[in-house]
Amino acid sequence: MSQENKKLRFFGIPRLLPYFRPYKKTVFWMIFMGLYGSAMDAVIPLFQQYAIDHFIADRALTGLGIFLALYILVILTQTVSNYISAFSTGQMEMWLIRDLRRDSFNHLQTLSFSYFNQNSVGYIHARVMSDTDRIAGTLSWSLMEGVWQIAYLLSAVVMMLLLNWKLALCVLAVVPIVSLGGAYFQKKLVYYHRQVREKNSRITSAFNEGITGAPTTKTLGIEEKMEGEFMTMTGEMRSVSVRAMHFRALFMSTTAMAASVALALVLWRGGLITREGVVLIGTLSVFMNYAQGLMEPIQWLVQALSNLVNVQVNVERFTHLMETESDVRDSPAVVEKYGDTFHPRRENWEELRGDVEFRDVTFRYPDGDENILEHFNLTIPQGTNVAIVGETGAGKSTLVNLVCRFFEPTEGQVLIDGRDARERSQLWLHSNIGYVLQTPHLFSGTVLENLRYGRPDASMEEIRAAVKAVSADAIIDRLPQGYDSPVGEGGNSLSTGEKQLLSFARALLADPRIFVLDEATSSVDTVTERLIQSAIEKVMEGRTSFVIAHRLSTIRRSDLILVVNEGKIVERGTHAQLMAQKGVYYGLYTRQYREEKLRESLG
Repeated sequence: MSQENKKLRFFGIPRLLPYFRPYKKTVFWMIFMGLYGSAMDAVIPLFQQYAIDHFIADRALTGLGIFLALYILVILTQTVSNYISAFSTGQMEMWLIRDLRRDSFNHLQTLSFSYFNQNSVGYIHARVMSDTDRIAGTLSWSLMEGVWQIAYLLSAVVMMLLLNWKLALCVLAVVPIVSLGGAYFQKKLVYYHRQVREKNSRITSAFNEGITGAPTTKTLGIEEKMEGEFMTMTGEMRSVSVRAMHFRALFMSTTAMAASVALALVLWRGGLITREGVVLIGTLSVFMNYAQGLMEPIQWLVQALSNLVNVQVNVERFTHLMETESDVRDSPAVVEKYGDTFHPRRENWEELRGDVEFRDVTFRYPDGDENILEHFNLTIPQGTNVAIVGETGAGKSTLVNLVCRFFEPTEGQVLIDGRDARERSQLWLHSNIGYVLQTPHLFSGTVLENLRYGRPDASMEEIRAAVKAVSADAIIDRLPQGYDSPVGEGGNSLSTGEKQLLSFARALLADPRIFVLDEATSSVDTVTERLIQSAIEKVMEGRTSFVIAHRLSTIRRSDLILVVNEGKIVERGTHAQLMAQKGVYYGLYTRQYREEKLRESLG
């Protein structure tokens, strides 16, 4: 079915009605004042009728004071009602934006790693920011304007029928023609608006890629090619937008012509019956106002339908996000006892020792079709230092992801302190894990604020001790404002090594029972690596640790080394045992050792 013939569907919009319920009072005043304001709009032409028929035609000023007082009162009350209605609508819009963004952001916190692996940052950002903004604005103002336009339409029709039903029919005779024309133009406008939205999405995507890939573009020297592709896309959008404006202009023009036809009918018919003395001049002027005013609600209806069609995509994307369930979920029984992510029951949390066991674990990623682990068994006593090594892309993070419960095993169990990890809450487990990533991330704010993210109640003595333990005190001493120095967005005011040391201090400050280092020394210089390596040996004592290693020289003292190749664990043992086997690990280690010696000899 072509897009032009698609039927209008608004399945997602009713799902947002619960967001209006907490603000029933605001919605009431928004609707009530809208009704009052539209009623006054329909009544105001009657003052014109009275003034013409009594003050102008009769050339008398009797009752002028009362007339002016009533007119001013109506204008003032209408102004107040319009203000309250518009203010309530603005409030409603802001509250909806806040609630939609809060709920979508909080829901994202509950989703597993697989969701973020499968969806880009730009896609998620658009759901939380752009879609919620568009939904709240369209629904709030469409509700208010819809109340006003429909109430005015009905009020005006009733007034005309009460004043003179024959003249009323002259005006209303044009309405079916305008409605049919509106239905035709609405169909065209919806089609072209869909095209504009699709072209705009492509442009936004290309713009995002152009910004993030600017260094690659410059190094490859393909600026001209990128410009050509972007110009083609913007040219296509311009063409479609012009077609949409063409039909919008046609609709507005034909509606204005219909209003003129209605006005001509009123003047023709009204002039005849006025000459016969059946209708006064003032009544004829009222009908002239209504003849022109009735066209605006019809124009609004077409525009409103077009807006609702456009926002339907935003609604569907938002509701799809909110209906997405995490691959990793706590059972109702676990939530009942331990609480959830936002309402933890810490009083029921047991102390974590650090014993880890893989019991007959089979695992494949949710978006994969091949098992990464099959009937895997491994016992890791508390305090054991486990190193995971392998080529880039070999699947070294799989075991760590299962221990941290970022993913659930397809079959089997991962036991923490002898109990299935699924028998206790994710937050309980994550609160006991210190994770230092290969690419460190600091939040916008000061050094002190970043260090306290893992433990907000930490004292300055504890913070200084953690910083000193990882040899990051020298970094802070060099900063102009010490602990109060801003780190910039993503920590971009610091070097990679400095961010890594501060990330390590942040993880250490939380005093985790399980430590995970994901190639934490691969992005730093050799001096910083020695500092981190020295800190690792201190903080790992008594804690279970998993080290995903890139530089094999850093893990020779590990209690257990697991070698991963093509997603499978192919070897396990100590450094000495694996070197004696002369298998995959032996090849990796000797090759890397030769490369390091070569770099040293070259200075």
